[in-house]
Amino acid sequence: MVIAYSMVAVFLCLFGYIIYFMQFKSETVIANSRNVRQDSFADTVERGDIITSDGIVIATSSTDENGNTNRSYPYSNMFAHVTGYEGYGKSGLELQANFYMLRSHVNIFERVYNELAEQKNRGDNVVTTINFDLQKTAYEALGSCKGAVIAIEPSTGKIRAMVSKPDFDPNNIDAVWEYLQTEEGASSTILLNRATQGLYAPGSTFKVVTLLEYIRENSDYEEYTYSCQGQDIISHVNIHCYDSTAHGNETLQDSLAYSCNLSFANIGTTLNYANYRNTANKMLFNSALPYEGVYNQSVFEIDSSSKEEELPQTVIGQGNTRITPLHNALIAASIANGGVLMKPYLIERIENDDGAKIKEIKAKTYGELMTSKEAEILNTYMQAVCDYGTAARYFSGSAYDVAGKTGTAEYDNEGNCNSWFIGFCDTENPDLVVSVVVEDSNINGVSATSVAKQIFDTYYNINYGQ
Repeated sequence: MVIAYSMVAVFLCLFGYIIYFMQFKSETVIANSRNVRQDSFADTVERGDIITSDGIVIATSSTDENGNTNRSYPYSNMFAHVTGYEGYGKSGLELQANFYMLRSHVNIFERVYNELAEQKNRGDNVVTTINFDLQKTAYEALGSCKGAVIAIEPSTGKIRAMVSKPDFDPNNIDAVWEYLQTEEGASSTILLNRATQGLYAPGSTFKVVTLLEYIRENSDYEEYTYSCQGQDIISHVNIHCYDSTAHGNETLQDSLAYSCNLSFANIGTTLNYANYRNTANKMLFNSALPYEGVYNQSVFEIDSSSKEEELPQTVIGQGNTRITPLHNALIAASIANGGVLMKPYLIERIENDDGAKIKEIKAKTYGELMTSKEAEILNTYMQAVCDYGTAARYFSGSAYDVAGKTGTAEYDNEGNCNSWFIGFCDTENPDLVVSVVVEDSNINGVSATSVAKQIFDTYYNINYGQ
């Protein structure tokens, strides 16, 4: 009897789980981008559109009289790394939202008619969080430079723009793939989404993290002063400020505003290595990011066993530290949002072919990266960067307030460098975070701050007519 009742209980549990799975979990499993069986839906469904948040179609399908479906991208390269490509595998939203676009919720009468006529039903459409004008501005502002831009709404996590260059035309994916098989194309990175996968030395943008650690370790941080002479040897390492500029006597806020390498190298000599590591990890270094797309994990190597001479370069964003533009945007977003990070996302909702809402993606909180007090301090110090510091030439006197941090990251011993900017506009109620990296800025003459300025200008033109 015990065995019999046990078997009945097991059967009932299995039966109950099957009901639960079919009702609540099946869609999640089927929608997994690694599930290759999704593509079998294409036999009866014409792949749905990808649409910007303001209603512009950026990927669409058409089926000819022989039942062959062709995918096209009306804006070619502009959204290449957002939409990705379909064919030779998939990438971008073509991969992430594959399941949704191969389901059809057209009305029952149209569905029956199409089945009788042996025609494909129209798949559901994916409405993204991307704003067309912000994307266009970011794309044009980067010009022919290599680099990346990502813009995020800090209060929700909505990604409003994402650009990576060099790029490709997904309409000609056959030619792209053929090129990648050549000797010249074998080393090409055109398919790499630098916004989420590009790992760069953060340069002086990392001073925000160093500053946070110093504030945590020193309750009297407001009393900090340093006399910068432009160049010095700190912890056996030769450190100099940009163009060996001597900044003179500085407060902690001035040190960030003028991006003083010597002052921050001096700060580095006082930090507890283990605590510094913990703060970096809390800021999502060496950690998974709360992002559903493809990305690379950022790296911070300092720990309790590190050598003294490793600190001066690390605290100013050089050394072995590496970060993606996405991650840098998330750090700025947590500061803008009072220390709380919202999960970044690209898909706003799913609609059927008639525009009826099928599924809505809601904003989700990831967690607190810092206290609200710490975020307020960093916000204030980053405003100084844009009011009178290294970004003042772009933002001083603007119709809107900006808090940010510039960065110049050298990647060799010949003076070649990448330009960085992270920051947000409307400092009292931040509404847009921008993270920009421009490769080889010393050669092409384009600064990341100038790119960010154009994006902020467009944002205010859209929303306030300024």
